[in-house]
Amino acid sequence: MWLSADEQAAWRPFIALLFRLPAALDAQLQRDAGISHFEYLVLANLSEAPDRTLRMSDLAALASGSLSRLSHVVSRLEARGWVRREPCPGDGRYINAVLTEDGWAKVTATAPGHVAAVRALLIDVLTPQQLQDFGAISSAVLQGKDQNDDPERTVASPQRNRLTALTGAAGRLAAWRAARLPRTRVRPGPGRAGRAASAR
Repeated sequence: MWLSADEQAAWRPFIALLFRLPAALDAQLQRDAGISHFEYLVLANLSEAPDRTLRMSDLAALASGSLSRLSHVVSRLEARGWVRREPCPGDGRYINAVLTEDGWAKVTATAPGHVAAVRALLIDVLTPQQLQDFGAISSAVLQGKDQNDDPERTVASPQRNRLTALTGAAGRLAAWRAARLPRTRVRPGPGRAGRAASAR
């Protein structure tokens, strides 16, 4: 059954956005920093994490990629000295990705151009209310997509869907920040600059 006229009016601009916005963001990063948008997301998410370290499974969820894709990308970033992998100290079944000092320098050098592109392509063309609605709509679509990917969502599976992994990873980051911020001032390190780096 075909989409209605109203449904087409919403769907077609969305499809165009899916193609054109990621391509524009990737082109800016390739041109100005020599990295892909996915590589930037990996570096930026590590820069926000406690000790600039994340489990590979959590990092894949935060960067909206598969663990297989992340593994290939991290190998490239390791070759450039920006990331290293090491066993998780608390659980040897997991592998951690760690942002190096050179990786931190790459994020902080790349962030201003990326943030400017995000503002020019999205933030500045929407009103505050439109931006809030856009975020809510995007979250709803992502949640529906993840539920459709795994309709059973069995509790026995530790990685039953990307939404669950993303919630767990984001929750650990939020808990770490909440525990630190009341006791100490935010220092210019992974927290503050990292949030700017990921344009969020």
